[in-house]
Amino acid sequence: MVTRREFLDTLAVGAAGLALGTTAKSYGQIMGSNDRLNFAVIGLNGRAYAHLSALKANKANARIAYVCDVDSNILAKFAGNVQKEMGESPATDKDFRHILGKKDVDAITIATPDHWHAPMAIAGLQAGKNVYVEKPCSHNPAEGALLVQAQQKYQKVVQMGTQQRSSPHTIEIVDKIHNGVIGRAYFAKAWYSNVRKSIGTGKEVPVPAQLDWDLWQGPAPRQAYKDNVQPYNWHWFKTWGTGETLNNGTHEVDVCRWALGVDFPQRITASGGRYQFKDDWQFYDTLVTSFAYDDKMISWEGKCCNGMKYYNRDRGSTIVGTTGTVLIDRDGYEIYDLKGNKTSEFKTGKATSSSDLTGRDSMTDLHFANFIAGVQKGAKLNAPIAVGNVAVTMLQLSNVAWEVKRELQLDTTNGKVLNDAQAMKCWGRDYEKGWAPHL
Repeated sequence: MVTRREFLDTLAVGAAGLALGTTAKSYGQIMGSNDRLNFAVIGLNGRAYAHLSALKANKANARIAYVCDVDSNILAKFAGNVQKEMGESPATDKDFRHILGKKDVDAITIATPDHWHAPMAIAGLQAGKNVYVEKPCSHNPAEGALLVQAQQKYQKVVQMGTQQRSSPHTIEIVDKIHNGVIGRAYFAKAWYSNVRKSIGTGKEVPVPAQLDWDLWQGPAPRQAYKDNVQPYNWHWFKTWGTGETLNNGTHEVDVCRWALGVDFPQRITASGGRYQFKDDWQFYDTLVTSFAYDDKMISWEGKCCNGMKYYNRDRGSTIVGTTGTVLIDRDGYEIYDLKGNKTSEFKTGKATSSSDLTGRDSMTDLHFANFIAGVQKGAKLNAPIAVGNVAVTMLQLSNVAWEVKRELQLDTTNGKVLNDAQAMKCWGRDYEKGWAPHL
């Protein structure tokens, strides 16, 4: 089997030179702003269907030319849905490396398990492709930093899938917060509630015939196949996933950071545990974490296995200021005075739920439209990778604080942990030989 390094060493010779000398804006001019972009969608279970809906909504400027998944059943099903919804049959392949070698691919979208996000995005950049990558953009802080460097080196367009950054009502209320609607904003609280079930205790079984388990693992150190991992429960295993904090906390904490106008915090604390069930789940099901700044603070609370709502919402954020509070979620916002009296509100008219694992919605449609405009016309991205990676790194470090059971002190310029060698061992990860991402 050809390793990722061997593949890229040959592929990058031709592609990297073009990428290095091409900015997003000039690339759009070369293509012509009215040309349809050829997309390859990679990782086709769940969130990829939101990518399909978004590309369908932007059909005038995009088409799905290729689809890729290591599970042949999932691959065939998704390809059939592309034909049905887009009216065109995409080419199919189980190996993303073949797709990166296609000259007619303008952009890739990544909805794979988390351990693939940054390595695949970096490989895409090295092959001269623009990249839409789902959150979290990386499995660990080192990968996120490397992905930001890769974007800067190859000068392609990279958007992270924090789609609320493209939500009109969220853009509107964040602008109002920045302009003083609640005075000086200083505290933000985010939460997520769900009723996830136990994943039980997995048993080693033969790999299903339709699954390329070796390629599924890719950059991760090899493990035997168990019957409670794929296609979704990998989220709760440290080798491949990042826990609920990165799975869902990324969205709301990113909104909080945006509203408060902050980047890396000075200190992070986190506490929680796996309380609801005793099974193979390696992360917490309940976590409370705080990000402290000089004069501001962000708090995130995740409850995977208890659906108790706050403010009658599965998920959302409150932004507290000197003259009032704003409540934001995907369905609208509300403004309150200091005594908690509602003074204003906006509703989209559509309700979302934390049990929706796909997320076909107008926010994603608009987020893809923004990405496409970035590729074709050099438009400013709503969630460029350098911005998206900040919230991701913060939350990955909250996982580290939970692991080491103490407060972390950070270098606010890059997020690295200060004076804690044990914590910094969690900055990166071990890779399967030949699969480590590199510039």
